Amino acid sequence: MTRHSHVQGFTLVEVLIAFVILSFGLLGAVALQAKAKQASFDSMQRAAAVALGNDIIQRMRANDSTGFAALYNGTFTSDTALNTNLQCYNAACNAQQLAALDKQQWVRAIQARENTGALDDATVCIKSTPVAAGNASEFNINVVISWQGRQAIKANAGTSAIECGAANDKRRLIVLESYIYLRS
Repeated sequence: MTRHSHVQGFTLVEVLIAFVILSFGLLGAVALQAKAKQASFDSMQRAAAVALGNDIIQRMRANDSTGFAALYNGTFTSDTALNTNLQCYNAACNAQQLAALDKQQWVRAIQARENTGALDDATVCIKSTPVAAGNASEFNINVVISWQGRQAIKANAGTSAIECGAANDKRRLIVLESYIYLRS
């Protein structure tokens, strides 16, 4: 009885084909990881903008006084200069001083981008308008926060028409609308 010994193994061609398939799989995994990281960063920016917008609306509700619209209406950016002389922590402040302090706190929050990476080149636009003409106790509030994302995206006509911040393909924005009934 003769025995033939057969050597089992892979040829060089089989190894190269397996290596090519593995390389394509790893490249796909790396690309997927990069996209996931980008989506995570975009989500963090959106969450920071929503938190800031909610803070703006809540502070406006807390300072619902005469001349309300004039106190808060306007635009500020991450380049707006800070006024460090505002002090409402140890002393009573009137509505105007409190509104000025609120704005400074928001400017400080969007200038923190150097430390947090959130809301690069941010612009905040606040507009409060009376619900009805001659009605000085009910206001609609519109808060728009825009910032620059890392990648360009094509904006639709609705968001392109919003005037707040630099209108380009990297602009991201959120719009918060609310209602305030002023105390008399």
